[in-house]
Amino acid sequence: MTNSKPKAIAVLSGGLDCCVASSIYADDYDIHAITFNYGQKSADMEIKHAKMVADKLNMTHEVIDLMWLKNISNSSLTTDEDVVDVGVDDLDDLEKSNQTAKSVWVPARNTVFCSIALAYAEAMGAEIIIVGWDYEEAVTFPDNSKEYLESFNKTIEYGSFDDIQIKAPLIDMNKDDIIAKGIKIDAPINDAYSCYKGGELHCGVCESCMRRKRGFEKLGLIDEIEYEN
Repeated sequence: MTNSKPKAIAVLSGGLDCCVASSIYADDYDIHAITFNYGQKSADMEIKHAKMVADKLNMTHEVIDLMWLKNISNSSLTTDEDVVDVGVDDLDDLEKSNQTAKSVWVPARNTVFCSIALAYAEAMGAEIIIVGWDYEEAVTFPDNSKEYLESFNKTIEYGSFDDIQIKAPLIDMNKDDIIAKGIKIDAPINDAYSCYKGGELHCGVCESCMRRKRGFEKLGLIDEIEYEN
């Protein structure tokens, strides 16, 4: 029996945001998840956990290698440079957050990812591309913003024969909102991996870990994943 659901592509890093975003559409779409290996420190763990999330949500899963992106990047995510540790007070300090964001910035990463996802969507006849962009990270990452989402969807209108849209269901949410949404819809958030450093356990002190930890703390909930710090 053929699958009668419309098709979708999910950009799935294995992290909290894309896990919840994909879960929102999992019942209504036949989703093919793609995870990118661009030589980031956390590549092995991201791929492992993306596969876990994809299995839980009954999505097909594919890993795409983009090692050339590592070769042109000077990001602390892809070089020997240490990823910056942050404190909880740093998360709302715009000057410090901007510095941290620039240290982990990978050239045109989301633009590259979404362009590839669009190619997959066209080739597979998918109607939507699912991403985990959110309001909290858009403060310092321009390619997570609502303006970027609207602009890329406008680019698709001009650049594709097909009626395809990028869907970012978390675009107006902070981390605590995302966690609450994930719990409500039974998203596999305990299978998600958010750490920049790539250890078996979340480091607990990189910006990504700190934002997840703070989200749970704001809700007064216990985060079931293990942290080193």
